[in-house]
Amino acid sequence: MTDPVAPGREKLVETKQRWAQEGRLLTGVAADPATRLPPGQRLVTDFPVLDLGVQPDIARAKWHLRVDGLVANQLILDWSAFEDIATAEFTNDIHCVTAWSRYDNRWRGVGVQALLDLAQPAAEASHVVLHSYDGYTTNLGLDAFARAKNLVATHWNGAPLERVHGGPARLVVPHLYFWKSAKWLSRIEFVAEDRPGFWEVRGYHNNADPWAEERYD
Repeated sequence: MTDPVAPGREKLVETKQRWAQEGRLLTGVAADPATRLPPGQRLVTDFPVLDLGVQPDIARAKWHLRVDGLVANQLILDWSAFEDIATAEFTNDIHCVTAWSRYDNRWRGVGVQALLDLAQPAAEASHVVLHSYDGYTTNLGLDAFARAKNLVATHWNGAPLERVHGGPARLVVPHLYFWKSAKWLSRIEFVAEDRPGFWEVRGYHNNADPWAEERYD
């Protein structure tokens, strides 16, 4: 597995682990999602770039998405096959655990439900592990992954998704903190037991609900 942390970025990871230990940014307040802006968040109009110092440069001609594990039909989709799946378009808000939120992001790509219909997860599949081309992983319960407005996005606000934001394709799970929306997506693995990912084993919350302020474990 590729190390997702670029040389020189170890201190960044250590700092964010310390945030988890200290409970940085926590307000102790929960809110109803109808309030739109979760507790402790600030609204921005730009699109901040956060990563671990590794930004894979994956040409569409060489990109593949594997959908495997506990499924009836294992998939290996190249870009052409991926584009042949029905297109989904959603507008939603996104919320980063570092306390910024951005409203009204327009995404286009392939809905998660379409991938579920093709792959047919087995009855014993309860979670998914998302794998990225840089070696990053994160985990989701199957119910959280399968929500109607989740998608593998290839476009943002009418333009192809830029490399710095996870292009050519990233997961978008808007109801959770944005570290769950894996950039540079390469694999969706269905598993029978939960398997915490990069940030989850470093003190970050397993569920990551912004309105419950589930920043840290």
